[in-house]
Formats: sequence, structure tokens, C-alpha cells
Amino acid sequence: MRKVRKYSPRDMKGLIYIAPWLIGLLVFQMYPFIESFIYSFADFNMHKSLQFVGLKNYIRLFTRDREFYSSLFITLRYTVFTVPGKIVFALLIAVILNRDIKGINVIRTVYYLPSLLSGSVAVSILWKLMFMGDGVINAMLGWLGVPPVAWLGSPKVALTTISMLEIWQFGSSMVLFLAALKQVPHELHEAAEIDGARKARVFFSVTLPMITPIIFFNLIMQTITALQNFTSAFVITGGGPMKSTYVLGMKLYTEAFKNYKMGYASAISWVLFAMILAVTLLLFHSSSMWVHYSDGEEM
Repeated sequence: MRKVRKYSPRDMKGLIYIAPWLIGLLVFQMYPFIESFIYSFADFNMHKSLQFVGLKNYIRLFTRDREFYSSLFITLRYTVFTVPGKIVFALLIAVILNRDIKGINVIRTVYYLPSLLSGSVAVSILWKLMFMGDGVINAMLGWLGVPPVAWLGSPKVALTTISMLEIWQFGSSMVLFLAALKQVPHELHEAAEIDGARKARVFFSVTLPMITPIIFFNLIMQTITALQNFTSAFVITGGGPMKSTYVLGMKLYTEAFKNYKMGYASAISWVLFAMILAVTLLLFHSSSMWVHYSDGEEM
């Protein structure tokens, strides 16, 4: 007969220490996660009881809801624009800051500050005020003799405007790139320079391959964040003009808290989850072709 393990006082102390986190995980993450999956197969709102409808919500989503496809396309456009832009910009700034100059630590802190406010409603409101028709940006363009731009009023420009906010908050990615650059052996740079390689060649042939694991990590995290975007689109443009910034997160919010179709909104959330999972798996699969590790093995 198998003996039941007895927990020591030390084990009990450990369980007590992790109890707040464990309770938070079960109550605020796992329970809503499971409940939303159940609701996605039901007709449920705040005014009537739960009624299971099978795959009706998903069938309607994929066959009759044109707004879903429009918001999905806008979300993908937003992701394709912001993720590469944020990674490239963060890497560029990290390379610049990877130098031993006077006051460099203060400069690094200043560049990191925007990320401390990432996803903040206050920052989104500030961005909206800056890019309004009579905002600071158009005032600065006026000083240069450039006519004002309808940053938030033009369907062709509005999505780019809120995308720039995400790219501007590059600090967390920059810090990771900076740490990775510090870990690149200086001997490799010296060997390449002795062989006659120029700085650009050294960067693309030596430095860049050495930091591909961090590039991969940032790519995964920023892609997941971009696909779930809601705050900037909701606060700055409200999904407009003409729903040109109506991302999938706003579609989900509208169905849940304006139309009170909780079951339908849950179906949208699970489609979004499946899309994020598929993109993540695709990136992991492609990593074997370009991600290199210091031990010489590829992922």
C-alpha cells in the first residue's frame, strides 16, 4: 500500500507563502478562463438565464458577422505594423545606449520611462490630446509650414497614429536587448575586425546572430500584446473614424458590455485565444531556422 506523504512544517510554511498567488490564479484566472469557454457555447446575458446553443455563436461569428472579419483584419494590420517597428526601434536605441559615455545610466532610465506607463489610460489620453486637430503635433507642423494632418479624423491615418503609441513604449524590449548586447563576447568583435570586417558587417554577422534568442522572446511577447490591444483604440479613437481602428479587443468589449451578449463575446475571446496560440506556435516552429544559442544548438 502506498504511503501518504506527510507535509513538514517547512512545507506548510511554503504553502502559506504561495497561498495568495495560488488563490489569485484559481479565482481570477482559471475560473474566468473555464467559465468563458462554457459561455461561448451558450446564449447568455445579464437579463436571462444561461441557455446552451452549441456551436451557434461560432457559426454566426464565421458566417454572418462581417464586422468580425473587419476587426480581425484591422488587428492584424496593427500587429504587423507595431511589432516589427517596436523591435527594430528598441534594438536601434539599445545599440546606441550600449556605450560607455558620461551619464549613460541616466539616459537609459529616461528611455525606459515610457514603458512604466505602458497600457495606461492617462498616456492614451495624452496621446489623443497631442494628435488632435489643434494639438501639439499639428502646432509643431504649422511652425514648419506644413498643413495640419487629421491624425485621428482620417481612416487612413488613425490606425498608424495609435500604432505609434505602442512603438513609442519600447523600453522593456530595449532593456532586454541592452542586456543581450552586454553578453556578446568582445573577442568575437575583435576577431571580425582583425579579419577586415566593417562595423556594419560585424553587427549583422556577429552581434545579431548572438542576440537572436532575445529577438525571438521580444517577438513572441510583443505579438501577443499587440493582438490583445484595446486601451489605445478605445481611449484615443473609440474605434473610429468609420471603425478604422476597431480592433478585435473593441469588438469583444462592445458585444459583452454594450450589447450584453456575453456568450457571443466569449466565443470571440476564444477565437482570439486560438489565433494567438496559432501565431505563437508558428513562431516557435520557424525559430529553428534563425534562432541561435551560445552553445551552438538551434531551437
